Amino acid sequence: MPAKLPLRTLPLALATALALAACAPARQTPRATDTHAAPPAPVATADRPPPVTDRLSAPPAPPAPPSAPAFAREARSLGALKAMQVAGAPMRIASFAPVLPVAVNTEHYTHRDSNPVQLASEQPVSTFGLDVDTGSYTNVRRMLDAGQLPPADAVRAEEFINYFDYGYTPPQDRSQPFSVTTELAPAPWNPQRQLLLIGVQGYRVPASAIPAANLVFLVDTSGSMNEPDKLPLLKASLKQLVTKLRRQDRVAIVTYAGSAGVALASTPGDRHATIDAAIDRLGAYGSTNGAAGIDLAYAEAEQGFIKGGVNRVILATDGDFNVGTVSEEALKTTIEDHRKSGVALTTLGFGQGNYNDAMAVMLADAGNGSHHYIDSLAEGRRVLVDEMSATLLTIAKDVKVQVEFNPAQVKEYRLIGYEKRVLRREDFNNDAVDSGDIGAGANVTALYEITPAGSDAARVDPLRYTTPKNDDSHHGELAFLRLRYKLPGHDRSSLIERPIAAQPAHGASARLRFAAAVAAFADRLRGGRYTDGYDYAHIAELARGARGDDPDGYRAGFVQLVSLADGLSTHAPDVADDATAQR
Repeated sequence: MPAKLPLRTLPLALATALALAACAPARQTPRATDTHAAPPAPVATADRPPPVTDRLSAPPAPPAPPSAPAFAREARSLGALKAMQVAGAPMRIASFAPVLPVAVNTEHYTHRDSNPVQLASEQPVSTFGLDVDTGSYTNVRRMLDAGQLPPADAVRAEEFINYFDYGYTPPQDRSQPFSVTTELAPAPWNPQRQLLLIGVQGYRVPASAIPAANLVFLVDTSGSMNEPDKLPLLKASLKQLVTKLRRQDRVAIVTYAGSAGVALASTPGDRHATIDAAIDRLGAYGSTNGAAGIDLAYAEAEQGFIKGGVNRVILATDGDFNVGTVSEEALKTTIEDHRKSGVALTTLGFGQGNYNDAMAVMLADAGNGSHHYIDSLAEGRRVLVDEMSATLLTIAKDVKVQVEFNPAQVKEYRLIGYEKRVLRREDFNNDAVDSGDIGAGANVTALYEITPAGSDAARVDPLRYTTPKNDDSHHGELAFLRLRYKLPGHDRSSLIERPIAAQPAHGASARLRFAAAVAAFADRLRGGRYTDGYDYAHIAELARGARGDDPDGYRAGFVQLVSLADGLSTHAPDVADDATAQR
């Protein structure tokens, strides 16, 4: 018998023909006992005329294989050929099941290392910009609901924390656009450490009192949006907002696929039927030229600009830009140039499988807006209706936080989250440096984990040749807090300063306990590096005890997510159970 040849030596055309032969139905062969069975029908070939009936006694010629182009068009899975071997002519091929294509997950997230632990004696100052994005939390919620643990880079602690309202007292008047709340209490995962909470609450504006809005919805209508959790969910979410639009508002819809176009010219907000009809006509097809859509949407927004009003482009996409300008840096530059016109950009993320989180977040940050991920119609209503003022109406721009820790009171500190908003120390006083914006009614929370001076829970050894300064002039202060912000339409910032007392509370408030549970959950999903083995069961217990008033069930939903993550995680075997099993 001739030696078997490895598949890689076969020409591609022959290998594909073998795959087709294996998938074709088996030919019926006459049985020896069936005297009436007809012999195989002769087959005409390209180099031989059709046989006549008096040649039936001659051995039939084997059928010629189809031409290479024909069977190449019919082949469905070349991966299955790896299991085939050839033993020489005549060939016999074992039947095999066709290999089905496997969906490839191409979701994209920006990698950022968690903020490190800092020695207060070496780096006493921490500076960052506030951030009101919430997209990371709802995107991770989508994954957990689908039975999948998220990749670490999809988890951003500040967006988890800021998804929830902590009930801060708003400012008494609008002379200062937001109030500031601080709290210090022991950390639940290690009582030898402390948590410092810094909460900012913007003044609230009823939806009816929001200034006239000039909104341009930039809708991704490329083929990748043709899935139930993408364009159909987006259309239903937009309709939630339509009924709330007023006569003084203006709405336009710009679409982009292979090219950009105007699906609805700027229209008064009270023409609900016209706007709904334009939404109904949206369909998904073609490639994704996001850059062309962005340019056209800004042109529409700038043409209909309302002085003193809300001027915003709302981009709804899965982030899959694959035509035109696809470089993140080039798109970022485009957005930064457009924001100078006074038009902000909010991004709404949709879908799974090819979701480009990195792109959606980058565009929102560059456009002085916020990023949200819509995983359900309820979330679409929450973002576009329930929190419309916080999403659309900016009350403070370029909000920066700087905390100077007192080395006499603080040995170490670590900022939880805000990795994408960390600033250099000199950026705090530089009004040309862009930072996060706050919308009306928005509340923003930041947490620091602190190791007090004298605690045995320090993570970093002090330097041998550095002697701590014994300065008692501020012995009762843990830190000094500074905030900078600009009022809309202003180029110069205002400053808020206040000391933070070093004496922790006897017990943490419900708001701090719940925020701590959310922060611990984010850290656990990223690998649990900083929470000293505080597991999902403890996190759920802490959050359950701090739910408080929860009319919409968001906090109860968080507890359920923690339980889902616990069930999807791999647990180390219990020592007692393992010993019992070995007996």
